[in-house]
Amino acid sequence: MNKPKLWTKDFISISLSNFFLFLTFYILLVTLPIFSLQEFNSSASQAGLMTTVFLLSAIISRPLAGVWLERAGNRKVLLTALIIFAAASLLYLFPKTVPGYLVIRLLHGIGFGMATTAAGAIVADLIPASRRGEGMGYFVMSSNMAMVLGPFVGLTAIQQLGATTMFIITIVVAFGALITGLTVKLKKSMEPEKVMIQSSFSFKNFVEPSSVPIALVGSFLAIVYSALLSFVSVYATELHLEGVSSLFFVVYAIVLLMSRPFTGKWYDQYGANVIVYPSIILFAIGMFSLSQSTGVVTFLVSAGLIGLGWGTLFPTFQTIAIQKAAPRKRGLATATFLSIYDMGIALGSFFVGLIAANMSYSSLYFLFSFYVLVGIVLYYFLHGRKKASQDVKTQQSFNNIEV
Repeated sequence: MNKPKLWTKDFISISLSNFFLFLTFYILLVTLPIFSLQEFNSSASQAGLMTTVFLLSAIISRPLAGVWLERAGNRKVLLTALIIFAAASLLYLFPKTVPGYLVIRLLHGIGFGMATTAAGAIVADLIPASRRGEGMGYFVMSSNMAMVLGPFVGLTAIQQLGATTMFIITIVVAFGALITGLTVKLKKSMEPEKVMIQSSFSFKNFVEPSSVPIALVGSFLAIVYSALLSFVSVYATELHLEGVSSLFFVVYAIVLLMSRPFTGKWYDQYGANVIVYPSIILFAIGMFSLSQSTGVVTFLVSAGLIGLGWGTLFPTFQTIAIQKAAPRKRGLATATFLSIYDMGIALGSFFVGLIAANMSYSSLYFLFSFYVLVGIVLYYFLHGRKKASQDVKTQQSFNNIEV
């Protein structure tokens, strides 16, 4: 029996657009605090606002984008968001004060939140139902690749070529997201049926309830991931491994790339539980290995284990969130999942920073290895204990609707 085609022109285009979106995000994530400190002699807290304002505006815009996807259709929202995102990228060349940049970060975050939500909804419709786990894994890998390349490009540009050149690079990349997004063509049958949403405030208008449980699991574990994003390079310096700190996420991505063809297919064949429980354990072992690292080998082995663990969990959770929702609610389901997930990243970055001020990074990562294992219990009660047959029946019913 022939498998339905996954690697279509539109799937490749939306994945490339997602890659350019996240590449812009990661370039600016690592460079704007440096730029703020050097250019304006800002305090560390002011420099941190460059990231906080962006993330908050993205979180707030996601539920609104979920509603607009139902009203206007996926492609219109995507293109509108990409235009906002590209236009905001152009503005970085002009401000002369920190408040000016914060306003741009606010606008940029809105475009990012809307665009990533729309892209997630579109790709869920483009992927054949029987290959959704596999397809979502490859799609999410586009943002993983950006996570590896973005900091390298950003830091190299600002250190060797200057801030202006760095901003020009982000403009080119952001317009790359727009151009590739323009090439995505959706069949009329793929656009969700537009619905009239009551003007009165309703919780269900902005949140897809079926996606909340798995989103809470993702957010719970995302707190640990935020500790890696924020402090793993500092930890490497503490271990006198500055020369290999940049390789951490490279190894993470390589292992992720090698495992993706298998993990996605296993999800489609055997269900989420077969993937989630081993991945959480691998994530925990990776954090424990990181906490005990004394040299290059253990440091990079931990990166591979974390890449295999957390790198598999995130697309699996997002796939679950989408499959739990009715087809026309996929946009809202994507918005709900990513909003709650982003809250975990944002809260994690704040609270982990407070905790790290009072203990060594080795101790912090050691404690997080046990914290991750608590995720098994949380996943079991919020999703895992449900019979796999119920999920299959739900998905089959939605597939029938799609046909």
